[in-house]
Amino acid sequence: MLTPEEWVAVYLSLKVAFWATFWSLPFAVLAAWLLARSSFPGKGLFDGVVYLPLVLPKVVVGYILLLTLGARGSIGQYLDAWFGIKLIFTTAGATVAAAVISFPLSVNAIRLALEAVDRGLETAARTLGASRLDVFFSITLPLMLPGILSGALLSLAASLGEFGATITFVSNIEGRTRTIPLAIYSATQLPDGDAMAIRLTVVSVVLALGSLLLASLVDRRIRVMIGRA
Repeated sequence: MLTPEEWVAVYLSLKVAFWATFWSLPFAVLAAWLLARSSFPGKGLFDGVVYLPLVLPKVVVGYILLLTLGARGSIGQYLDAWFGIKLIFTTAGATVAAAVISFPLSVNAIRLALEAVDRGLETAARTLGASRLDVFFSITLPLMLPGILSGALLSLAASLGEFGATITFVSNIEGRTRTIPLAIYSATQLPDGDAMAIRLTVVSVVLALGSLLLASLVDRRIRVMIGRA
């Protein structure tokens, strides 16, 4: 059985992962659409920036967030002064860190699904008089739906395991920013923290594996529904 402190970490992890995925998913769809279907100056640079969190050390990502969204950051100071929004040392800040880290995974899944959509079907629908909006909702969106759902679940799994950017940007505060990975780290610093670390490790593995299996199951189920299996 988990202790109350451990349950708080689990609840906070699920909360952060859910909201990180929820808020980042629309931007992931937009980024994937631009990369798969658009041509514009600086597209290569945009592509690199989107996937940069995958290759940068997570501590570096967290430090960049601190420099930009911290209390004295280039953007954070105005968020505080104009809107009263403070991200540093808050659950909202942990959500932002998780969203940034997991963003490339959802973009990649959606982009691959979008690139696999048969453009001939969209062209045929347009020649039959369908508007661009009708084509998107009746053809493009259903065909890219497996990628969207898979991307969302992968983002959820990555957010549950985020550590480096979170601890660098919003620190390790119990009940506010101490998610499961940070709670495990804290437990390893205690002389008698092995049991707590093991319990939370098991929970982390179960949650991550469950997210990945669900992503695979949803992808196969939707492909069967739309006749692409």
